[in-house]
Amino acid sequence: MSRALPKYNKRRVLMIGGTAAVVLSGAVIAGNALAGETSKSGTNATTKAATSPGTVNCPAVAPSLPAIPASAQAEVTRNLTLLDTQIAEANKRLVDTVGQGGPNFVQNAILGPLKDKRVATINRIATAIGRTAAKPTGLDSLAPCTLNANGVNAGGAAATAAPSATATQQAGNTGNTGNTGATGNTGSTTVAGTITCPDVASKLPAIPATAQAEVTRNLTLLNTQITEANTRLANTVGQGGPNFVQNAILGPLADKRKSTIDRIAISIGRTAAKPTGLDSLATCTLNK
Repeated sequence: MSRALPKYNKRRVLMIGGTAAVVLSGAVIAGNALAGETSKSGTNATTKAATSPGTVNCPAVAPSLPAIPASAQAEVTRNLTLLDTQIAEANKRLVDTVGQGGPNFVQNAILGPLKDKRVATINRIATAIGRTAAKPTGLDSLAPCTLNANGVNAGGAAATAAPSATATQQAGNTGNTGNTGATGNTGSTTVAGTITCPDVASKLPAIPATAQAEVTRNLTLLNTQITEANTRLANTVGQGGPNFVQNAILGPLADKRKSTIDRIAISIGRTAAKPTGLDSLATCTLNK
């Protein structure tokens, strides 16, 4: 018998300084990913339910904000919307990577990078408010998210939950075992490599004085993002399967860089011609 999966599609409309901002619950994509599919047998229905990746659950940020100055309203609203986009992207990644990696895959490839993105976005909200009012503090505690797994444990536990997914899950876990064994060896097998990203500063046009501070801040952030990615690369040697570095490190890094580069272009474009084509600089590679 087909069993309908629950939907997590909630909306809350928050009034922020007179502007209505729609905040999505962050549980839309994954919750609806399998909705509408009719299982051909009881076994298929059980398999789909057992392999449901769950959804990402993040604390709401808007209710914890103080009064927002009019001068900061647009930037705060934009970043609150970005927080929702980040949750939606994480839920999509959750669905797309079912069966990949070991028991720490979701934390390393999805929840960890999502937290990093949220920290940066929440800090931008606090900074925007702090330019003309008291800067809110303690908002970083809202950055970590959790996994609502719909009764099914994430990671390696899912390998025994669904017969049809067993082969795929075990293949990923076998890869993890092999990688873990390699970390015990000495020599080049333990080298994580380094991440190389295209230089952005050299591709920028003349920067207006009014945009200089923001551009400099975001160029510094690009360097910080690369440093953090290299640290994650070194700390996760031996984890995951063959796509782990792409899914857990390079992919999230490209997303962060795209957002940062977009902010650079926007800041220049406020008082001069907005540079185009910079998105091509977002993608980084791994040098071993």
